[in-house]
Amino acid sequence: MTTLNPLYQLAAEQKSAEVTDWSARISWVVGLILFIAFVYWLMRQGWKWRGRLQSGLPELATTPDGFADREPLLTLHGRYHASTTAGQWLDRIVAHGLGTRSRVELTLTEQGLDVVRPGAADFFVPAAALREARLDKALAGKVLPEGGLLVITWAHGETLIDSGFRSDHAAEHQAWVDAVNHLTSTTEGTAR
Repeated sequence: MTTLNPLYQLAAEQKSAEVTDWSARISWVVGLILFIAFVYWLMRQGWKWRGRLQSGLPELATTPDGFADREPLLTLHGRYHASTTAGQWLDRIVAHGLGTRSRVELTLTEQGLDVVRPGAADFFVPAAALREARLDKALAGKVLPEGGLLVITWAHGETLIDSGFRSDHAAEHQAWVDAVNHLTSTTEGTAR
């Protein structure tokens, strides 16, 4: 019984919990918040710097008068993901709001492509500026399943631009590719 007595005494001793060092804990939390704020600030500065680099891009065209009177070839409701320099899927264009993701309503007519973006700048691509359309899987860091992204290439000033769209109904993408490519081929044929 003598061997149990020391164990009983050890178990009966009261032990207090360790005291939390609040100043160290608060310092770490404040440091982490400052680090996150600094990273956010750097990202914002990079976005502004990219916009200044692309400031030579001309203003975007607006929808011409009488466009709504034309019979649309196709319409699409979905998402606008971004625009990049053609052929360079990570080189996002941020000038004139082209880098802002948003909802989109596309309307294609013989006159061109009308891009209406609630909450972002709308723009118009004349039929003569359209170059091609294709299905792709990635643009400006957005990666989707194969063929999940409708990419329309168009000329703006001296720059070729790829703009990425995703329809609410992905089955519409192929019809858009066919219609835009047909429109560009007929526009090129009449320009010659």
